[in-house]
Amino acid sequence: MLLSPLLPNQVTCQEPLSFFFLRTFELLPGISMESFLISKSGLKPLPRICIRPITGLVPRNYFSKPRFLHTSKCFSDLKVTTPLKVASVEEDEEINERMHGINKLGEQEQETRFDPAAPPPFNLADVRASIPQHCWVKDPWKSMSYVVRDVALVLSLAAAVVYVNNWLVWPLYWVAQGTMFWALFVLGHDCGHGSFSNNPKLNSLVGHLLHSSILVPYHGWRISHRIHHQNQGHVENDESWHPLTEKIYMNLDNNELTWLFKFPFPLLVYPFYLWGRSPGKTGSHFDPNSELFVPSERKDVITSSLCWTAMAAILVGLGFTMGLMLLLKLYGVPYWIFVIWLDFVTYMHHHGHQDKLPWYRGKEWSYLRGGLTTLDRDYGWMNNIHHDIGTHVIHHLFPQIPHYRLIEATKAAKPVLGKYYREPERSRPLPFHLIGVFIRSLKEDHYVSDTGDVVYYQN
Repeated sequence: MLLSPLLPNQVTCQEPLSFFFLRTFELLPGISMESFLISKSGLKPLPRICIRPITGLVPRNYFSKPRFLHTSKCFSDLKVTTPLKVASVEEDEEINERMHGINKLGEQEQETRFDPAAPPPFNLADVRASIPQHCWVKDPWKSMSYVVRDVALVLSLAAAVVYVNNWLVWPLYWVAQGTMFWALFVLGHDCGHGSFSNNPKLNSLVGHLLHSSILVPYHGWRISHRIHHQNQGHVENDESWHPLTEKIYMNLDNNELTWLFKFPFPLLVYPFYLWGRSPGKTGSHFDPNSELFVPSERKDVITSSLCWTAMAAILVGLGFTMGLMLLLKLYGVPYWIFVIWLDFVTYMHHHGHQDKLPWYRGKEWSYLRGGLTTLDRDYGWMNNIHHDIGTHVIHHLFPQIPHYRLIEATKAAKPVLGKYYREPERSRPLPFHLIGVFIRSLKEDHYVSDTGDVVYYQN
């Protein structure tokens, strides 16, 4: 126990030890030097003594900041296991460092501090083994039942709003129908991953019908999305919503900065991304000769571009048949609501966490470490409508799992993932809480350093 903090003036190493003891006993009423020496010789025990209650200002960290005390403490109640001694200079410095916060975390906190960029203590096989076998089973009938449900809702909403044809109802229709377009996209997304069924021809047929109906080139998107999954978390090789390097960011003009970082414009960029990709990358999802594709994929890209063109022609024909205004109300506005959903959800799965998450280059990147930087999000009532796409971490690691097994697979894998899984904030019926997260991220997450193998967003 260090008694030097109780001295009126700090004891220096030049003062003799006897002088220190005399000054110490002056502060301890009820005990004399004689009684102390007798006690130490074993003739008589020390009497029970107490320090008088102290009030007023006393040092907080022994030698600097003040605090108030209103309690007393008996020495006989203290469990002292070491003899009385004078604090050394090194000990005093250590005390001051701890009290002033130079060691920002205590030893226990340092042991438990989590570094999201550290290589995980498990591998991909460990995560895979934790997921029940039935979660990998693809049921094409169950998958088709979701397609029938969503298509029926799309047609019913269109028929109902045309029948009512009231301006009070149209805004509700736009939101509902745009959300259903987004649900169709998610089912086509399952087709692209092969999690819809084990039959590639069925996946391609359903994927083309669903995606072409909402003006998405199925194979062009499927291939670029595969690139995204294979390179998630890699600064240069990732495909969608990857960070810009500082050099690219500094060379953007004001229009580009507005579209990328000024709310609400980033929610409208998807159609433009399909035509021209992201800043720093070239090519198009419609061009079979784009650097996105290898020669063996060109026929698939042409097929999807033709399907997209056929859908565009159908819409032009409907415009002449029913009138441009009705077509805009029935299809045009819901299409842009769908685009907003797609940009919002895909952005939120890779940005906006309250703690900065790493991006990798070189040897620091791996498929597992990149996938672990994705985020699950809770969308309230929307979870079921858009087929639990918010359970994104396990989907990124194992895109072969059907969407209707993702929640169960995530629950099984969480004990293995530990702190590398970030529990999503629970949503109210509608996920309005994520709008603020999205806007904050647009302000903070602009670019990463041009150098370094583990980097974080800066603004």
